[in-house]
Amino acid sequence: MPENSPRRSPRPGERRRDRERTRARILEAAKAEFGAKGYAAARVGEIADRAGVNKQLISYYFGGKEGLYNELNSPVYQGFSALAATDRPLAEVAADFVRTGLADTDLGRLFLWENLTDGAPDAVGVAAQREFLRGQVDYVRARQEAGDFPEDVDPAALMLMLMAAASASLAFPRVARAVTGRDPASPEFAEDYAEQLARVVRHLKR
Repeated sequence: MPENSPRRSPRPGERRRDRERTRARILEAAKAEFGAKGYAAARVGEIADRAGVNKQLISYYFGGKEGLYNELNSPVYQGFSALAATDRPLAEVAADFVRTGLADTDLGRLFLWENLTDGAPDAVGVAAQREFLRGQVDYVRARQEAGDFPEDVDPAALMLMLMAAASASLAFPRVARAVTGRDPASPEFAEDYAEQLARVVRHLKR
């Protein structure tokens, strides 16, 4: 374009793509910041710096820190819920939770932070997590009725055990490294550990 040519205003479609890219950068930066520090310690300014944007854009697009956090969490729980379709065996779902958590460690750590910083009933993220967990208990109960594990095992207690097991390498990376002699962040470890957890769950049918 010649130097003296007037600058062309962006077309509506270009503006929309710019907004979408900016929002995506902010969400990715927020995931890393919240995953590293938890909601309370994360700072809007540091999220903006990670995303390379003015922090006022976080208020503009998301209404502030809480709105950003909720926007980030919503698709996470939707994705987790989609893993647990009632026609899928419990062993497969447990293995997929391992794979999902280790494929995106920022999201996995965010989930752990929400529980490590257990707060008041109306704390940020609590309502969304509660709704998700109730759905997971219903899924586990349905798999009990399908014969995946015995009738004398409480579905809620089993779900708690399996979620702890699926999160173990994220919550206890030093322990995982010590007892297995492997890197718990590696894709190979994730796949092998997921399969081992699935085998344990399959044994519940016997």
